[in-house]
Amino acid sequence: MSLFAAQDPTPRRGFLGRLTAGTMALMGVAAATPAVLDAAPLLDTHAGADDWLNGLTGTYRQFFDAVSVNEGFPFSFAMTFMNTIGETYKVGDKDINAVVGLRHFAIPLAFNDDIWAKYKLGEMFKVNDPVTKQPAVRNPYAYAKEGELLFPGMAFEKIQARGAIFTVCNVALNVLSGMSAGFAGQPKESAKQDWLAGMFKGVNVVPSGVFAVNRAQKKGCTYCYAG
Repeated sequence: MSLFAAQDPTPRRGFLGRLTAGTMALMGVAAATPAVLDAAPLLDTHAGADDWLNGLTGTYRQFFDAVSVNEGFPFSFAMTFMNTIGETYKVGDKDINAVVGLRHFAIPLAFNDDIWAKYKLGEMFKVNDPVTKQPAVRNPYAYAKEGELLFPGMAFEKIQARGAIFTVCNVALNVLSGMSAGFAGQPKESAKQDWLAGMFKGVNVVPSGVFAVNRAQKKGCTYCYAG
């Protein structure tokens, strides 16, 4: 029996319809249903919304704009930027700022294994575990075992330890946690709190992903699409 049949009385096409509606909300399409839009408010307060920008003190700054998991390559691109800038210009990581902006369907990259397993994120976002080749029930791109990733240094914790900054879109967080709530038997409000508790430490929730793109560019970051 499939996940959708086992955990949601709505037929699979009903889930896909909600996924489409969620996509519309994340893209800002005016035709999105009021229910979906109501599920995606901005942050309760904008106080501190720019605090993460204080970490941008390096000479070389780039923002990696991720809209999908893309096999973990948003992290790989940031790693490659840091490596090649450092090697070419003979500078240390403190002189290099890599910002990985996770929005739309990229935000699962910011969550721990418990959230991936409980909310079936591998199945929901069509992400297979590179080891089992089955829908992932863990975050394959963080705290991976040796040999599991194409580049060992691309793991979340590896680039974070080098100073990489991460942002997560609050609009996507509201919509996607709400859409997944039924699969874990949680109300929408509880699901969001669950996701926040399961977010990796040091990740910054921003009003929206496109907000983060704008603010980073204002702070001197160049732009790189990360898939």
